[in-house]
Amino acid sequence: MCRWLAYSGTPILLDAILYRPAHSLIDQSLHSKLGVETTNGDGFGVGWYATDVDTPAVVRDTAPAWSNRNLREIANHVRSHQFFAHIRASTGTAVQQTNCHPFRHGHWMWMHNGAITDFHRMRRDLALVVDPELFLDIEGSTDSEMMFFLALTFGLEEDPPGAVARMAGLVEEVGHRHGVEFPLQMTVAVTDGQSLWAFRYSSQGASRSLYYSTKVETLRALHPDVAFLRGISDDTRLFVSEPLGDLPGAWNEVPENSYGVVRPGTDDQDLVPFAPQAA
Repeated sequence: MCRWLAYSGTPILLDAILYRPAHSLIDQSLHSKLGVETTNGDGFGVGWYATDVDTPAVVRDTAPAWSNRNLREIANHVRSHQFFAHIRASTGTAVQQTNCHPFRHGHWMWMHNGAITDFHRMRRDLALVVDPELFLDIEGSTDSEMMFFLALTFGLEEDPPGAVARMAGLVEEVGHRHGVEFPLQMTVAVTDGQSLWAFRYSSQGASRSLYYSTKVETLRALHPDVAFLRGISDDTRLFVSEPLGDLPGAWNEVPENSYGVVRPGTDDQDLVPFAPQAA
C-alpha cells in the first residue's frame, strides 16, 4: 500500500512537513509503523498550489523518496498553502512515473492508499463507464487513477462527496458481479485548490489508517512552547496516513466509513458519515 499527507493552511515550505517531523513522510518511506508494508519505495509525488495559479504543479518520480535530491531541493524552496505528498508501495501495477500519485486533472488533485481487489478483472468494466472525453487523459494503469476519473465522471466538480460515493458504489457493484467479496479499500484525498476532502472507507470495514490534526488553537493551549504552532493560522489542518510525531493530543483517527472537509477561512473540520451510492 502507500502513505500520504494532505496539508491546508498557512503557506509554509514543504520541508516543514515532509522532512522535519520526527516521523515525517520521508521517514515513513523507510519505517512505516501502520502501513501494510514497512518500506514504501516504489516512487513518490508532490503536488502544490502557487499563489494566483488555479492548477497545481505536480512532480512525480519512480525513485524512492528517502534519497531523492530533487525532492529535497523542491521541499527547501517551494512554499504553498495547500499541498499533497505521497509515497508509493505498488499493489501490482507497474512502477512508472504515470502511476505515481498525486494525479491531476485541471485544478483537481487526487491521491489514494488502498486497492481495488482483483482490479485486473474489473478494469475493463470500470473503464467503459468513464466519460469518453475524460478517458483520453488517463495516463497510467493504476486502480487509483481509474477511481479519480470515475469520480470526475460522476460529478466531482459539483459534488465531491457524492461523486466519490458513486465511484465507490460502482466499484462495489462491479466487484460483486465478478465474485469479489470485498472490492474496495481506500483512504482518498482530493482537493480543488481551495477545499480539501479526505475519505476513509473499505468494503470489509477494516480500512487503512487515516488521521487528522487537532485544531491549532487547542494545540497552542496544550503546547505553548512549540514554535511551529505560533506561526500558523487557526484554519491550518493536516490529514495523514499515520501521525508525523508523538506530540500529545495532536492526532485523531478518522472514524471508519467517514470523511472530513477542510475549507479556507474556517477552523471547522466536519467529519461526516460516508457510504457508497448507486452510480
